[in-house]
Amino acid sequence: MKRIMLKFSALFFLTFVLFSCNLEKGAKMETITGKSNEVVIVIGKEVWTGKVGSAIRQSLAQPQASLPQEEPIFSLINVPPEAFINIFKTSRNLITVKISPTNTNPKVEFTNDVYAYPQAVVNIQATSSENFEEMFNANSEKIIGFFLKAEKDRLKKTYKDAHDKSVYNTLLKDFNLKLYVPTGFKIVKKDSNFVWIRYDTPLITQNIVLYSYPYDSDSTFTPGYQLGKRNLMMKANVAGPLPGSYMTTEMEIPMDFNILNYNGNYASEMRGLWRVEKDFMGGPFVSLAVLDASRRRIVTVEGNVYAPKNSKRNYLRQVEAMIYSLEFPAQAISDKITKQLESGN
Repeated sequence: MKRIMLKFSALFFLTFVLFSCNLEKGAKMETITGKSNEVVIVIGKEVWTGKVGSAIRQSLAQPQASLPQEEPIFSLINVPPEAFINIFKTSRNLITVKISPTNTNPKVEFTNDVYAYPQAVVNIQATSSENFEEMFNANSEKIIGFFLKAEKDRLKKTYKDAHDKSVYNTLLKDFNLKLYVPTGFKIVKKDSNFVWIRYDTPLITQNIVLYSYPYDSDSTFTPGYQLGKRNLMMKANVAGPLPGSYMTTEMEIPMDFNILNYNGNYASEMRGLWRVEKDFMGGPFVSLAVLDASRRRIVTVEGNVYAPKNSKRNYLRQVEAMIYSLEFPAQAISDKITKQLESGN
Protein backbone atom coordinates (compact mmCIF):
# COMPACT_ATOMS: atom_id res chain seq x y z
CA MET A 1 0.00 0.00 0.00
CA LYS A 2 2.83 2.38 0.84
CA ARG A 3 4.44 1.74 -2.57
CA ILE A 4 1.13 2.45 -4.34
CA MET A 5 0.72 5.70 -2.43
CA LEU A 6 4.27 6.73 -3.29
CA LYS A 7 3.63 6.07 -7.00
CA PHE A 8 0.37 8.00 -6.87
CA SER A 9 2.05 10.92 -5.13
CA ALA A 10 4.82 10.98 -7.72
CA LEU A 11 2.30 10.89 -10.57
CA PHE A 12 0.25 13.67 -8.98
CA PHE A 13 3.37 15.78 -8.49
CA LEU A 14 4.46 15.29 -12.11
CA THR A 15 0.99 16.20 -13.41
CA PHE A 16 0.93 19.29 -11.21
CA VAL A 17 4.38 20.38 -12.43
CA LEU A 18 3.45 19.95 -16.09
CA PHE A 19 0.17 21.79 -15.62
CA SER A 20 1.92 24.59 -13.75
CA CYS A 21 4.54 24.86 -16.49
CA ASN A 22 1.84 25.23 -19.13
CA LEU A 23 0.13 27.94 -17.10
CA GLU A 24 3.47 29.65 -16.53
CA LYS A 25 4.25 29.51 -20.25
CA GLY A 26 0.89 31.09 -21.12
CA ALA A 27 1.33 33.72 -18.41
CA LYS A 28 4.80 34.67 -19.63
CA MET A 29 3.91 34.96 -23.31
CA GLU A 30 3.12 38.34 -24.76
CA THR A 31 -0.43 39.10 -25.82
CA ILE A 32 -1.15 39.12 -29.54
CA THR A 33 -1.15 42.40 -31.43
CA GLY A 34 -2.76 43.64 -34.62
CA LYS A 35 -6.30 44.17 -35.82
CA SER A 36 -8.97 41.50 -36.05
CA ASN A 37 -8.96 39.51 -39.30
CA GLU A 38 -5.49 40.76 -40.20
CA VAL A 39 -2.83 38.30 -41.43
CA VAL A 40 0.87 39.12 -41.49
CA ILE A 41 2.79 37.26 -44.21
CA VAL A 42 6.55 37.00 -43.84
CA ILE A 43 7.96 36.77 -47.34
CA GLY A 44 10.42 38.70 -49.50
CA LYS A 45 9.11 41.68 -51.43
CA GLU A 46 10.07 40.27 -54.82
CA VAL A 47 8.37 36.98 -54.05
CA TRP A 48 5.30 38.80 -52.69
CA THR A 49 4.86 40.76 -55.93
CA GLY A 50 5.28 37.62 -58.04
CA LYS A 51 3.28 34.43 -58.59
CA VAL A 52 3.64 33.26 -54.98
CA GLY A 53 2.22 36.47 -53.58
CA SER A 54 -0.51 36.46 -56.19
CA ALA A 55 -1.58 32.95 -55.15
CA ILE A 56 -1.77 34.04 -51.51
CA ARG A 57 -3.77 37.18 -52.30
CA GLN A 58 -6.20 35.40 -54.61
CA SER A 59 -7.07 33.02 -51.80
CA LEU A 60 -6.84 34.91 -48.50
CA ALA A 61 -7.94 38.30 -49.88
CA GLN A 62 -10.75 37.02 -52.08
CA PRO A 63 -14.11 38.74 -51.45
CA GLN A 64 -15.97 37.59 -48.38
CA ALA A 65 -19.28 36.05 -49.40
CA SER A 66 -22.66 37.48 -48.37
CA LEU A 67 -21.61 41.08 -47.81
CA PRO A 68 -23.35 44.01 -49.56
CA GLN A 69 -20.04 45.60 -50.58
CA GLU A 70 -16.82 43.82 -51.54
CA GLU A 71 -14.49 43.18 -48.59
CA PRO A 72 -11.63 40.65 -48.40
CA ILE A 73 -11.79 37.58 -46.20
CA PHE A 74 -8.61 38.84 -44.52
CA SER A 75 -6.60 42.04 -44.59
CA LEU A 76 -3.06 41.10 -45.62
CA ILE A 77 0.21 42.72 -44.54
CA ASN A 78 3.51 41.74 -46.15
CA VAL A 79 6.62 41.87 -43.98
CA PRO A 80 10.03 40.98 -45.52
CA PRO A 81 12.11 38.52 -43.43
CA GLU A 82 14.71 41.18 -42.61
CA ALA A 83 11.97 43.38 -41.10
CA PHE A 84 10.38 40.56 -39.09
CA ILE A 85 11.16 41.99 -35.65
CA ASN A 86 9.35 41.66 -32.34
CA ILE A 87 6.60 44.12 -33.22
CA PHE A 88 5.47 41.77 -36.01
CA LYS A 89 6.24 38.48 -34.26
CA THR A 90 3.33 39.02 -31.88
CA SER A 91 0.82 39.41 -34.72
CA ARG A 92 -2.42 37.52 -34.09
CA ASN A 93 -2.36 35.65 -37.43
CA LEU A 94 0.97 34.84 -39.04
CA ILE A 95 2.20 33.07 -42.17
CA THR A 96 5.93 32.45 -42.63
CA VAL A 97 7.17 31.37 -46.04
CA LYS A 98 10.56 29.81 -46.82
CA ILE A 99 11.32 28.82 -50.40
CA SER A 100 14.67 27.18 -51.08
CA PRO A 101 15.94 24.19 -53.07
CA THR A 102 17.69 23.06 -49.88
CA ASN A 103 14.36 22.45 -48.12
CA THR A 104 14.38 18.69 -47.71
CA ASN A 105 10.94 18.52 -46.12
CA PRO A 106 8.38 20.67 -47.98
CA LYS A 107 5.34 21.16 -45.75
CA VAL A 108 2.47 23.30 -44.56
CA GLU A 109 2.51 23.39 -40.78
CA PHE A 110 -0.25 24.70 -38.49
CA THR A 111 0.83 25.83 -35.02
CA ASN A 112 -0.37 28.02 -32.16
CA ASP A 113 1.17 30.47 -29.70
CA VAL A 114 4.68 30.56 -31.17
CA TYR A 115 5.53 34.15 -30.22
CA ALA A 116 2.39 35.34 -28.43
CA TYR A 117 -0.97 34.21 -27.07
CA PRO A 118 -3.49 33.36 -28.49
CA GLN A 119 -1.70 33.26 -31.83
CA ALA A 120 -2.36 31.28 -35.02
CA VAL A 121 0.69 30.52 -37.18
CA VAL A 122 1.08 28.75 -40.53
CA ASN A 123 4.62 27.83 -41.62
CA ILE A 124 5.12 26.95 -45.28
CA GLN A 125 8.38 25.44 -46.55
CA ALA A 126 8.78 24.77 -50.27
CA THR A 127 11.57 23.88 -52.64
CA SER A 128 10.46 26.27 -55.42
CA SER A 129 7.75 28.73 -56.35
CA GLU A 130 5.95 25.98 -58.26
CA ASN A 131 6.14 23.67 -55.25
CA PHE A 132 4.80 26.46 -53.02
CA GLU A 133 1.83 27.16 -55.31
CA GLU A 134 0.96 23.47 -55.46
CA MET A 135 1.04 23.04 -51.67
CA PHE A 136 -0.67 26.35 -50.94
CA ASN A 137 -3.52 25.77 -53.38
CA ALA A 138 -4.06 22.29 -51.94
CA ASN A 139 -4.27 23.73 -48.42
CA SER A 140 -5.83 27.16 -49.02
CA GLU A 141 -9.29 26.28 -47.70
CA LYS A 142 -7.74 24.72 -44.60
CA ILE A 143 -5.60 27.84 -44.04
CA ILE A 144 -8.65 30.10 -44.34
CA GLY A 145 -10.59 27.91 -41.94
CA PHE A 146 -7.69 27.84 -39.49
CA PHE A 147 -7.50 31.63 -39.22
CA LEU A 148 -11.29 32.10 -39.21
CA LYS A 149 -11.63 29.64 -36.34
CA ALA A 150 -8.83 31.38 -34.43
CA GLU A 151 -10.59 34.73 -34.77
CA LYS A 152 -13.95 33.25 -33.75
CA ASP A 153 -12.46 31.43 -30.74
CA ARG A 154 -10.82 34.64 -29.49
CA LEU A 155 -14.10 36.52 -29.68
CA LYS A 156 -16.04 33.70 -28.03
CA LYS A 157 -13.61 33.63 -25.13
CA THR A 158 -13.80 37.42 -24.75
CA TYR A 159 -17.59 37.39 -24.71
CA LYS A 160 -17.79 34.45 -22.32
CA ASP A 161 -15.33 36.06 -19.91
CA ALA A 162 -17.16 39.42 -19.90
CA HIS A 163 -20.76 38.76 -20.94
CA ASP A 164 -23.89 40.69 -20.06
CA LYS A 165 -25.28 38.78 -17.09
CA SER A 166 -28.79 40.20 -17.39
CA VAL A 167 -29.18 38.92 -20.95
CA TYR A 168 -27.53 35.61 -20.06
CA ASN A 169 -29.81 35.01 -17.06
CA THR A 170 -32.96 35.90 -19.00
CA LEU A 171 -32.14 33.48 -21.82
CA LEU A 172 -31.27 30.71 -19.37
CA LYS A 173 -34.45 31.20 -17.32
CA ASP A 174 -36.98 31.85 -20.09
CA PHE A 175 -35.50 29.90 -23.02
CA ASN A 176 -33.46 27.23 -21.26
CA LEU A 177 -30.27 27.96 -23.20
CA LYS A 178 -26.98 29.77 -22.78
CA LEU A 179 -25.72 32.58 -25.00
CA TYR A 180 -22.89 34.99 -24.34
CA VAL A 181 -23.16 38.58 -25.59
CA PRO A 182 -20.96 41.46 -24.40
CA THR A 183 -22.04 44.27 -22.14
CA GLY A 184 -24.01 46.90 -24.03
CA PHE A 185 -26.44 44.51 -25.70
CA LYS A 186 -29.98 44.96 -24.43
CA ILE A 187 -33.18 42.96 -24.86
CA VAL A 188 -35.61 45.14 -26.79
CA LYS A 189 -38.37 42.59 -27.42
CA LYS A 190 -39.27 39.22 -25.91
CA ASP A 191 -42.14 36.75 -25.92
CA SER A 192 -42.45 33.02 -25.28
CA ASN A 193 -40.51 31.92 -28.36
CA PHE A 194 -38.75 35.05 -29.62
CA VAL A 195 -36.19 37.50 -28.30
CA TRP A 196 -34.46 40.46 -29.95
CA ILE A 197 -31.18 41.71 -28.46
CA ARG A 198 -29.61 44.90 -29.79
CA TYR A 199 -26.48 47.03 -29.54
CA ASP A 200 -26.69 50.58 -30.88
CA THR A 201 -24.18 53.33 -31.61
CA PRO A 202 -24.60 56.40 -33.83
CA LEU A 203 -22.80 54.55 -36.65
CA ILE A 204 -23.78 50.87 -36.35
CA THR A 205 -26.42 48.53 -35.03
CA GLN A 206 -25.75 44.88 -34.21
CA ASN A 207 -28.71 42.58 -33.59
CA ILE A 208 -29.03 39.11 -32.14
CA VAL A 209 -32.41 37.53 -32.89
CA LEU A 210 -33.37 34.20 -31.34
CA TYR A 211 -36.51 32.15 -31.93
CA SER A 212 -37.60 28.56 -31.35
CA TYR A 213 -40.30 26.25 -32.69
CA PRO A 214 -41.17 22.52 -32.49
CA TYR A 215 -39.18 20.03 -34.52
CA ASP A 216 -41.59 17.84 -36.49
CA SER A 217 -39.95 17.08 -39.84
CA ASP A 218 -36.58 16.52 -41.50
CA SER A 219 -37.61 19.16 -44.03
CA THR A 220 -36.89 21.71 -41.29
CA PHE A 221 -33.25 21.69 -42.37
CA THR A 222 -33.76 22.78 -45.96
CA PRO A 223 -33.06 26.23 -47.44
CA GLY A 224 -36.70 26.81 -48.35
CA TYR A 225 -38.00 25.98 -44.88
CA GLN A 226 -35.37 28.01 -43.06
CA LEU A 227 -35.87 31.01 -45.34
CA GLY A 228 -39.65 30.87 -44.99
CA LYS A 229 -39.41 30.63 -41.20
CA ARG A 230 -36.97 33.54 -41.07
CA ASN A 231 -39.20 35.80 -43.15
CA LEU A 232 -42.25 34.85 -41.10
CA MET A 233 -40.56 35.54 -37.75
CA MET A 234 -38.94 38.79 -38.89
CA LYS A 235 -42.17 40.18 -40.38
CA ALA A 236 -44.02 39.44 -37.16
CA ASN A 237 -41.39 40.72 -34.75
CA VAL A 238 -38.88 43.14 -36.30
CA ALA A 239 -40.61 46.30 -37.46
CA GLY A 240 -38.88 48.91 -39.61
CA PRO A 241 -38.82 52.67 -39.00
CA LEU A 242 -41.86 53.44 -41.20
CA PRO A 243 -45.46 52.32 -40.70
CA GLY A 244 -45.96 48.89 -42.26
CA SER A 245 -42.23 48.30 -42.79
CA TYR A 246 -40.48 45.17 -41.53
CA MET A 247 -37.31 43.12 -41.90
CA THR A 248 -37.17 40.44 -44.58
CA THR A 249 -34.57 38.68 -46.77
CA GLU A 250 -32.95 40.19 -49.86
CA MET A 251 -33.58 37.67 -52.64
CA GLU A 252 -31.63 39.37 -55.43
CA ILE A 253 -28.35 37.92 -54.13
CA PRO A 254 -28.00 34.14 -53.57
CA MET A 255 -27.70 32.93 -49.98
CA ASP A 256 -25.17 30.45 -48.63
CA PHE A 257 -26.72 27.44 -46.89
CA ASN A 258 -24.81 24.59 -45.22
CA ILE A 259 -25.61 21.59 -43.04
CA LEU A 260 -23.23 21.07 -40.12
CA ASN A 261 -22.70 19.36 -36.79
CA TYR A 262 -22.88 21.87 -33.96
CA ASN A 263 -21.61 20.52 -30.63
CA GLY A 264 -23.01 17.11 -31.55
CA ASN A 265 -26.37 18.53 -32.72
CA TYR A 266 -27.78 18.54 -36.24
CA ALA A 267 -27.71 22.11 -37.49
CA SER A 268 -27.69 24.43 -40.50
CA GLU A 269 -26.08 27.77 -41.21
CA MET A 270 -27.53 30.40 -43.51
CA ARG A 271 -25.80 33.57 -44.73
CA GLY A 272 -27.23 36.34 -46.82
CA LEU A 273 -28.50 39.90 -46.90
CA TRP A 274 -31.48 41.37 -45.10
CA ARG A 275 -33.52 44.38 -46.11
CA VAL A 276 -36.49 46.33 -44.78
CA GLU A 277 -39.69 46.11 -46.78
CA LYS A 278 -41.01 49.62 -47.62
CA ASP A 279 -37.69 51.22 -46.65
CA PHE A 280 -34.05 51.36 -47.77
CA MET A 281 -32.28 49.75 -44.80
CA GLY A 282 -30.27 46.57 -45.25
CA GLY A 283 -27.12 44.64 -44.39
CA PRO A 284 -25.62 41.16 -43.90
CA PHE A 285 -26.81 38.38 -41.61
CA VAL A 286 -25.71 34.92 -40.49
CA SER A 287 -28.03 32.48 -38.76
CA LEU A 288 -27.57 29.16 -37.00
CA ALA A 289 -30.49 26.72 -36.63
CA VAL A 290 -29.84 23.89 -34.16
CA LEU A 291 -31.84 20.81 -33.19
CA ASP A 292 -32.30 20.62 -29.42
CA ALA A 293 -33.30 16.95 -29.23
CA SER A 294 -33.83 17.08 -25.46
CA ARG A 295 -36.80 19.44 -25.99
CA ARG A 296 -37.76 18.43 -29.52
CA ARG A 297 -37.32 21.98 -30.75
CA ILE A 298 -35.32 23.99 -33.23
CA VAL A 299 -33.46 27.00 -31.89
CA THR A 300 -32.40 29.60 -34.45
CA VAL A 301 -29.98 32.35 -33.49
CA GLU A 302 -29.25 35.09 -36.01
CA GLY A 303 -26.74 37.91 -35.97
CA ASN A 304 -27.18 40.83 -38.33
CA VAL A 305 -25.54 44.20 -38.86
CA TYR A 306 -26.63 47.65 -39.99
CA ALA A 307 -23.65 49.87 -40.77
CA PRO A 308 -24.43 51.98 -43.86
CA LYS A 309 -21.25 54.07 -43.66
CA ASN A 310 -18.84 51.40 -42.45
CA SER A 311 -17.23 48.16 -43.56
CA LYS A 312 -19.26 45.27 -42.22
CA ARG A 313 -16.99 42.21 -42.22
CA ASN A 314 -15.66 42.58 -38.69
CA TYR A 315 -19.01 43.59 -37.20
CA LEU A 316 -20.65 40.53 -38.76
CA ARG A 317 -17.93 38.23 -37.43
CA GLN A 318 -18.52 39.65 -33.97
CA VAL A 319 -22.20 38.70 -33.96
CA GLU A 320 -21.29 35.38 -35.59
CA ALA A 321 -19.07 34.56 -32.61
CA MET A 322 -21.98 35.43 -30.31
CA ILE A 323 -24.46 33.10 -32.02
CA TYR A 324 -21.84 30.34 -32.03
CA SER A 325 -21.64 30.59 -28.23
CA LEU A 326 -25.04 28.88 -28.04
CA GLU A 327 -25.20 26.04 -25.48
CA PHE A 328 -27.98 23.80 -24.21
CA PRO A 329 -27.97 22.95 -20.48
CA ALA A 330 -29.45 19.52 -21.26
CA GLN A 331 -26.86 18.69 -23.93
CA ALA A 332 -26.12 15.33 -22.27
CA ILE A 333 -29.73 14.26 -22.86
CA SER A 334 -29.54 15.32 -26.51
CA ASP A 335 -26.29 13.37 -26.89
CA LYS A 336 -27.99 10.27 -25.49
CA ILE A 337 -30.96 10.63 -27.85
CA THR A 338 -28.65 11.11 -30.83
CA LYS A 339 -26.63 8.03 -29.88
CA GLN A 340 -29.80 5.94 -29.58
CA LEU A 341 -31.02 7.07 -32.99
CA GLU A 342 -27.66 6.31 -34.60
CA SER A 343 -27.61 2.81 -33.08
CA GLY A 344 -31.23 2.16 -34.11
CA ASN A 345 -32.56 1.73 -30.55
